[in-house]
Amino acid sequence: MKNTIFTFKDNSPKYKQIYEQFKLFIEQGDIQTDEQLPPIRQLADSLHVSRNTTLMAYEQLVAEGYIRGEGRKGYFANELEPVLVQEELYSHNKGQTEPVPPVLVNFRADAVDQSHFPLKVWRRIANQVLTLQDSFQYGEPFGEICLREQIAAYLFQSRGVKAEANAIIIGSSTQQMLIYLGHILKDDFESVVVEDPGYDGAREAFHFHRFMLETLPVYETGADFTQLEQMTSRLIYVTPSHQSPMGVSMSIQQRQMLIHWAARIQGYIIEDDYDSEFRYTQQPFPALASLDATRVIYLGNFSKCFLPGIRLSYMVLPQPLLDRYKNHFRHFESTTSLLSQLAMAKFMEEGEWNRHIKRMRLVYKRKMQHLVALLKKEFKQHISIIGEQSGLYLLVKVHTNRSEEWLIKQASAYGVKVYPISPYVVNNHSDQPVIKLGFSNLSDEEIQLGVNLLKKAWF
Repeated sequence: MKNTIFTFKDNSPKYKQIYEQFKLFIEQGDIQTDEQLPPIRQLADSLHVSRNTTLMAYEQLVAEGYIRGEGRKGYFANELEPVLVQEELYSHNKGQTEPVPPVLVNFRADAVDQSHFPLKVWRRIANQVLTLQDSFQYGEPFGEICLREQIAAYLFQSRGVKAEANAIIIGSSTQQMLIYLGHILKDDFESVVVEDPGYDGAREAFHFHRFMLETLPVYETGADFTQLEQMTSRLIYVTPSHQSPMGVSMSIQQRQMLIHWAARIQGYIIEDDYDSEFRYTQQPFPALASLDATRVIYLGNFSKCFLPGIRLSYMVLPQPLLDRYKNHFRHFESTTSLLSQLAMAKFMEEGEWNRHIKRMRLVYKRKMQHLVALLKKEFKQHISIIGEQSGLYLLVKVHTNRSEEWLIKQASAYGVKVYPISPYVVNNHSDQPVIKLGFSNLSDEEIQLGVNLLKKAWF
């Protein structure tokens, strides 16, 4: 091996930098075909890194075919095809102009607090479930009755929704349930009203069934229901507890107005009640389904408040739709894990679910207050904060003539990942750029670092 110099340049993992430099040496011919590479321990000592670091770099090179291991002899460079060498060299030269900065703080909203997750309890219950005979067979097509009973009890206690266990359908996600629901609704409905801005995943589900979309404008103060009378749809999709993405909650007067509208035109309200557990200024408002279960299709999930990867959602259907749904899908298997259903049912039965919600409401409230205080301190009159009363994220309207795209790119240059709300918007664009900041999986220190870096990036 020729004399080569290793330099660690940035904050990326050291094993990755070692791998990339060896890869470049081989491609450029600094390491010849069949030439032996330094032993792992020797290389680690010379670079002042752990043996595991150099081992990981070598394993990556082996996996990609750059080198091979020959037992106790060590590692040797493989022969590369000339075309591959040219392509790799070109890509290296091309990528040298604009390195991507590492992400120091990620204000993502699709994560939960890992440090407070009840891992020991969940692991214990999951292990118990694996001893049950029911775990070793196919589950019920509409969900396990033990989980549906627990959800029915929880909805009555926390959301005021009276639902029989038999009226509850278990699925894998809100979007999946909307797609299934669309099969039932499209025979009677040609169009649906959606919020603007609103959940883009719901719009995609409706587009899947070729529903025509009418948009209901939503502002910082709430939805403009005066426009509802001018629309032809008899079906509406709303997120009343924590509007996605504006974060406002529908008032009781608006809820009653919507119920009367649906009853008068013999239509249905699809109520997506996500994030309803996390309201920080007062008790959560009652669900729309608690006011009139005959006109409301209720959707809930365990992703935001427990664990996104568990893929557990549920739906409460009015009786006429329930009968049609079950007739249509009775020969289809469940779309979600039987083990997750049984574990969640046990988790709720033991009271762990209610304990978890109470604990996380306090955790997230403290994080929200911390983020709001820092934003107000650093940005003062340069921003407006939207949706700080509930949920796992807030919106920041930045008072600037810069674009949303510029704000996101500039934040990225300082190592902060923030998110746009433009994917949620159909026609109701804001007069100034609005950025989405999630905080659920960030520590206090990360939140403070993120806000400080955003101040440097934007002003």
